[in-house]
Amino acid sequence: MGDAAVPESGVNASTRRLLSRVVTVEDGEWKATLLAFVFFFFLLASYFILRSIRDALGVQAGVGALPWLFSGTLVSTIVLQPVAGWLVAKYPVRTFIRYSYRAFFACLLFFAASISWWPHSEKWLAPVFFVWTSVFNLFVVSVFWGFTSDNFTSEQSKRLYGFISVGGTVGAMAGSLITALLAKKTGIVPLVLLSALMLEVTVQCVRVFPSSFRTDTRVREAALKPIGGDAWSAFRHVVRSPYLLMICLFMLLFTIGSTLLYFQQAVIVKAEFHDRNSQTAFLARIDFTVQSLTVLAQLFLTGRIIKWLGVGVTLSILPVMSIIGFSAMGMWPVLAVFVAFNVLRRAGNYGFSSPGREVLFTVVSAEDKYKAKNLIDTGVYRSGDQIGAWTSAFITKAGLGIAAISWIAAPMSVAWLLVAIWLGRRHGKMQAAEQEEIPTSAVLAV
Repeated sequence: MGDAAVPESGVNASTRRLLSRVVTVEDGEWKATLLAFVFFFFLLASYFILRSIRDALGVQAGVGALPWLFSGTLVSTIVLQPVAGWLVAKYPVRTFIRYSYRAFFACLLFFAASISWWPHSEKWLAPVFFVWTSVFNLFVVSVFWGFTSDNFTSEQSKRLYGFISVGGTVGAMAGSLITALLAKKTGIVPLVLLSALMLEVTVQCVRVFPSSFRTDTRVREAALKPIGGDAWSAFRHVVRSPYLLMICLFMLLFTIGSTLLYFQQAVIVKAEFHDRNSQTAFLARIDFTVQSLTVLAQLFLTGRIIKWLGVGVTLSILPVMSIIGFSAMGMWPVLAVFVAFNVLRRAGNYGFSSPGREVLFTVVSAEDKYKAKNLIDTGVYRSGDQIGAWTSAFITKAGLGIAAISWIAAPMSVAWLLVAIWLGRRHGKMQAAEQEEIPTSAVLAV
């Protein structure tokens, strides 16, 4: 592919020997791999401190308010997406990441100050925080994976993304555990400030990240060139590419199912726990359990499954789990079944579906890694939220319950499985074309 290994230094030999037992890292890859691991650790630790706070606010608002909160999130995402596209077109990638992440950092300081100085601000602050956190999550994670796909090759991603994902998983565990332990003792403000501090660490990771393994990326970064294009190119590229459109459909079906499950969570948790702190602690414990299972999968299964069985099989695992899980919820809509399914589905997403989905973007252009990917990870994701949210609201208004939602989601997961299989086959063809130095655009147009 013409992408030579980048020399490195400063990685301890004993660290290499220890990690080589769980991940295949070649010479020249250690510094970038470990920095990506640390980057993702602090990014998800920052978010998961905020996640339980956001979810508790959603539970307090009630199921009736959630569709409107999701609508606000979608509108905010649509408004901000062209802004992000413009920034990517105007600034070098690392500058764009620094500016955007520090804008979120400033917002966290504002939230902390508002909670401290205006104790009666919760009525307006709660929905704003819910929407902001939902936008923050998808945007910063999408940018992270765009950055990694811009720096690692497709072959490297199959070996390394599972391990890099462990960094995020352990970070999520740390954020969830910190929140579970401190929420009742310290309140929200110290947690928000800690989240901001962790976000700044990710900016420093970008600053010291080594040169890319991709020749085109190294040339662009050396010249301090931006990605180029314009604010609206993401929309045009997605519409014209069957591959990107199918990734959109995969994301849409995943998100609809996740949102339907989220509404089931709001109903069940509110019935079982009656104050916000208890709800926050319970949700944080679920998060910690999910991440515990995820890290085991990512350490010992993810890389091996992607490498040995391919992207298609990896992407198919979560749809199969969802077919089984939603069918079980349809028959037994109780807390124990919900917790088991929710934990396994989310662990399956982090352990298999998410790394597999990120591998899909290693064979597209640099512009699509930041712009089209960001559109899919934010706009399409939140569109799925809307469909799931209003579907749940309609079912609830019709007097139907959790079982009815599950019987809608189960057959939808069958369609999701077919999309996963298609994407796996198409990625294989595009990777083969990339290895033969056939322009990716020629395959995308097929």
